[in-house]
Amino acid sequence: MILIIDFGSQYNQLIARRIREQHVYCQIEPPGVELSKIRSLAPQGIILSGGPASIYEKNSPKVDHQIFNLAIPILGICYGMHYMIDSLGGKVDSAAKREYGLAELEILDQKGIFYGINTVTHCWMSHGDSTSLLPEGFNITASTENTKIAAVEDHKKTLYGLQFHPEVAHTPEGKKMLGNFLFRICSSKKTWTMKSFIGKAIQEIKAEVGEKKVILGLSGGVDSSVTAVLLNRAIGKQLTCIFVDNGLLRKGEGERVKGLFKRHLEMNLRFINARKKFLDPLKGVVDPERKRKIIGRTFIKIFEDEASNIRGVGFLAQGTLYPDMIESRSAFGGPSAVIKSHHNVGGLPKKMRLRLIEPLRHLFKDEVRALGKELRLPDDMIYRHPFPGPGLAVRIIGEVTAQRLSILRQADDILITEIKKSNYYQRLWQSFAILLPLKSVGIMGDKRTYEHIVVIRAVTSLDAMTADWAKLPHSLLVRISNRIINEVRGVNRVTYDISSKPPSTIEWE
Repeated sequence: MILIIDFGSQYNQLIARRIREQHVYCQIEPPGVELSKIRSLAPQGIILSGGPASIYEKNSPKVDHQIFNLAIPILGICYGMHYMIDSLGGKVDSAAKREYGLAELEILDQKGIFYGINTVTHCWMSHGDSTSLLPEGFNITASTENTKIAAVEDHKKTLYGLQFHPEVAHTPEGKKMLGNFLFRICSSKKTWTMKSFIGKAIQEIKAEVGEKKVILGLSGGVDSSVTAVLLNRAIGKQLTCIFVDNGLLRKGEGERVKGLFKRHLEMNLRFINARKKFLDPLKGVVDPERKRKIIGRTFIKIFEDEASNIRGVGFLAQGTLYPDMIESRSAFGGPSAVIKSHHNVGGLPKKMRLRLIEPLRHLFKDEVRALGKELRLPDDMIYRHPFPGPGLAVRIIGEVTAQRLSILRQADDILITEIKKSNYYQRLWQSFAILLPLKSVGIMGDKRTYEHIVVIRAVTSLDAMTADWAKLPHSLLVRISNRIINEVRGVNRVTYDISSKPPSTIEWE
């Protein structure tokens, strides 16, 4: 495996993805990870990520500098390179000229990281600091017009540094560079597959759970569904899935889940009608973080109440993924910025009677789908668009009421129906409707109306860390708009969101 030290880069998850795409397992740890843990993980290589800090700042993040004495190949990227240079006796200063964006890279040494790379290629720069003095034993291996020391190496100690970001698509040969580090320098093997993951995950689940029982909050989405099937394979009847109708679901969700899991997969499944328990505390609440935390706490209370009726329950299972962890808080305690609290991470109460078990917490969404394929889930489940744990509550901007839920549920159903009929569903990462806390003037039947506004959101993405708005055909948008306005009482205007992530997020809340 490859260990990634998280110094807070916005591209950390891309580093992990690029490594896993080459069938090598990697794991992200915060700078505070202890040297003993690094030794116990026995990584074949270490990557020090980029980050927003400057190495000379007082509280800049640092990992134990003894990692450079472990005789393990290390690759420092941007801030990670600066940390390496500074720790080993070199010097990093504020650059006379900052460098952001595409740059032409001249390769000076085609060994090591740059084996098989063209002598002139492009790279993506994002830095305001530069190396001014190299430690003893280091050589310059690449330069740009603005940055003389764009890449360095100490071949004898297998230490490498890149000022640019090889993990982003804007560095066209970046994947090959990372591949050189993995296979030519670290001697990694291509053993990371979903088949290998299943075997390891089942062993870990059995060891952690023992004779205890597990309850799982099943939403019907791909994450919780794959989690349920994986746990069922590992511990069988020790697992009880609980489907909670919180009143925040899409149209027909309950029957669909019951049909798949209870009838076809023959799993232990309990249905709970808890609409009132969720909607009552949401009255008057408009802040999205409060909504998520209220919903998270209510879910936990219901699960704990249900667990008290099942003898021997010790665990609550969740379909938490890597992006959930990163957006809710830093990468396992690292310095990354909080984007929003996911109800199954940042929304959980600090004290719980049940221990959490999250077997997918190191996976990206596309890996979960590949896992679902390996577990033989039906395609309509595997390729279902992501649906947030708090459900329609975070797609209603402002207060959540029964009436507003009804409006959004109908509009969303029309949208998904038309997207599927047009064969665009599997081309999109996500598509959904949002209800705004605004009304607008309209004319219907020669009468003035003052009704709600529905926004349509459709995006393309590989991993949800970045996304682009989908260029849907105008004819499709016309059908969606006409149907919503004609069929959903209380709506007289439909708009289309053409924002990308970043700077926007996919979900509105």
